Amino acid sequence: MKDHIDIETLDVGFDIPALPGMDEADIQTPCLVLDLDALERNIKKMGDYAAAHGMRHRVHGKMHKSVDVAKLQVELGGACGVCCQKVSEAEVFARGGIKDVLVSNQVRHPAKIDRLARLPKLGARAICCVDDIANVADLSAAAVKHGTQIECLVEIDCGAGRCGVTTTPAVVEIAQAINAAPGLKFAGLQAYQGAMQHMDSYDDRRAKIALAVAQVKDAVDTLKSVGLDCDIVGGGGTGSYYFESTSGVYNELQCGSYAFMDADYGRILDKDGKRIDQGEWENALFILTSVMSHAKADKAIVDAGLKAQSVDSGLPVIFGRDDVQYVKCSDEHGVVADVQGVLKVNDKLKLVPGHCDPTCNVHDWYVGVRGGKVEVVWPVSARGKAY
Repeated sequence: MKDHIDIETLDVGFDIPALPGMDEADIQTPCLVLDLDALERNIKKMGDYAAAHGMRHRVHGKMHKSVDVAKLQVELGGACGVCCQKVSEAEVFARGGIKDVLVSNQVRHPAKIDRLARLPKLGARAICCVDDIANVADLSAAAVKHGTQIECLVEIDCGAGRCGVTTTPAVVEIAQAINAAPGLKFAGLQAYQGAMQHMDSYDDRRAKIALAVAQVKDAVDTLKSVGLDCDIVGGGGTGSYYFESTSGVYNELQCGSYAFMDADYGRILDKDGKRIDQGEWENALFILTSVMSHAKADKAIVDAGLKAQSVDSGLPVIFGRDDVQYVKCSDEHGVVADVQGVLKVNDKLKLVPGHCDPTCNVHDWYVGVRGGKVEVVWPVSARGKAY
């Protein structure tokens, strides 16, 4: 499948859930639907915020895996580029025309390193993360082999407990090795505090990120003292971007879920104690589903089950309704409590997924809707690119 498909060139029989110009009511289900107005408002809002605070915004492509959405974030939101988690994802965005691509992860296997070193030949700036000095020689050899440059960020574990080094001396040692290696360029630091993004309390999130900021500041200052400046000090997510952007240490945000907004992120609270999906951000992504059975008086069965979504962060929420509730799912079915009997067969419901990232990865298409009509159909360009 191409990374970007012009829907107008497709045969009528091509297996897609909708066509541009179609009424929203005629979309086949289950599928992913984007409210284009809400999406554009979210993108512009974050872009305006980043610009007002002197921050670059490198949008997280692993969330939507879509070249079309990434381009909208660049054009409408002023994004400087994308970050993603795998080399295969990075290749999709580079081939799609995104010029600045960070693999915000370690790249260790020889085949993956070789592919990363070829990324600049697709016209993109190629950046990756390093947390082991042994990785430096392998990256250098591949860049020299292909006559390209790989830029490297030293990753700091500032609370997520996954990848990254935990001490400033380790940061400096790796940064100096990168700086001395042929074909590599030391570009700065990756310091994403992922463990606190979904903490409900604003104050709890602020306390966690304060520890990260102090740790990162120490690394930045020490690197500067040995003659190494950081072009990128990156991190920040949908649950914390306001802290990193006012820290005086970070200069690049890496928010992703803000653009679509899912049920799990929506539950966290802003500084006024209000859910962030009730003012700060809008729900723009939905799983459109249809009632396929109402044989039981108190429950409706819909066609969006486990194969249409990820429930690792909880069940989806039915958008705009409090008279029915999504309560259970199996492979192909969702159970909706309908004690009042208000639903009928073929009624459609919009589900806000619990976790947008893995949900998007199980679909082939986004159906973009505006004013009750299908405006665009976009492929989930990097779907399945997990290597």
